[in-house]
Amino acid sequence: MSYASAPDEAVFCVDKLLEYMGRDEKALDTVVKIVRDGIGPGVEPLNMAGEAIRDGKIMEARRILHNLRGSVGNLGAKRFVAASLALELALQEGRIVEIPLLFTALEGELKLVLDHAGAWLDQISGRAEAR
Repeated sequence: MSYASAPDEAVFCVDKLLEYMGRDEKALDTVVKIVRDGIGPGVEPLNMAGEAIRDGKIMEARRILHNLRGSVGNLGAKRFVAASLALELALQEGRIVEIPLLFTALEGELKLVLDHAGAWLDQISGRAEAR
């Protein structure tokens, strides 16, 4: 299955992380912090990777993408991880023709993660205010 056909829960899902941490208030607070930290930089790291690619600094771009994949991957973002891996591999193998399309796909996946994570944080914040 390609990342594009993965189900919506593969965009952002912290259920397993919450379960692993005990699914209590302390776990929720910790996961909220992980989500905020994960999406805090927004698209800036991806912009930096794009600039490195344009400048021919492929190793730097791969390093940035690898780090971004790690932090965003913690959020259950399977589609993003798959898209990032595809771009990283194309960079590694020098498949220049594919890079713009893969970069655009990764950018779209990151925006989805940011949207879904932001909505989740809003929902959690709304629940906390209702208590």
